[in-house]
Amino acid sequence: MRLNTIITTLSGTVYDLEKLGITTREFNPSSPSPRHETDQINGLHGLVDCGTTYDARTIKCSFYLKAADVPDYYLMRDEVFKLFDSRQPFYITESYNPGKRWLVKTNAEYSIDQQWIYGMFDIDLVAFSPFAESIGTTLDSFTFDSNLWQFSQGLTDETPTYAHRTTSFRIFNAGDVPINPRQFPLGITFRGASNNLTISNKTTGSVWQYNGTTSSGDTIRLDGVRSTKNSNSIFGSTNRKLISINTGWNDFQIEGTSGSFEISFDFRFYYL
Repeated sequence: MRLNTIITTLSGTVYDLEKLGITTREFNPSSPSPRHETDQINGLHGLVDCGTTYDARTIKCSFYLKAADVPDYYLMRDEVFKLFDSRQPFYITESYNPGKRWLVKTNAEYSIDQQWIYGMFDIDLVAFSPFAESIGTTLDSFTFDSNLWQFSQGLTDETPTYAHRTTSFRIFNAGDVPINPRQFPLGITFRGASNNLTISNKTTGSVWQYNGTTSSGDTIRLDGVRSTKNSNSIFGSTNRKLISINTGWNDFQIEGTSGSFEISFDFRFYYL
């Protein structure tokens, strides 16, 4: 299998560059770029480590295109300009890591070196998030036949489950990064009857509580920092906290349920 690049727009349109006559020669993400926060205390040597975050990542790509003839070359050249149009970000995936994608924009201008019906060009892309994300989400099928997952994505021999009907269960985060709903999309959906519903992640110590009731036909949705009941905001009736999910296994506890219910977790995995 040759190296290939897939572009996916925010609207879901997919472009396979190999099928368009564009061959990928290089797809090279930079390493994470650490940004250290420090403090200085008089009388003490060195600096105090106050934590580290990562800056944006760059991805250096190299391509060549082959046209059918010279007039076709100019059509393909203009098609390249449209493919890498960066007025909106787009997802990019390399064929050797088919289960991961980067949200990117073109970082600078570039030119295409024409040699008869061939064109050589290098593009620097920038991913404002320093992490690649899984193409699949936790509510997709965890089979390789789904074409959403790959080896080295942190998945274990035990197939994780993200929809539960018991008050105690585990949720697995296969990525390298904890899920903080202030930064990463996280959807938690509860359907069923409850009174003072409480959702606790014992691993992270995060607790969300609703000071109200639901009936068997009601749906509570935690979507990022928003909390709704049947699509109406209930944020003011909660403890105004958020559920976070650590890397690896997380132990959850549900309290306040009445009768049968289902709770599901929908998120992606993020990788260095």
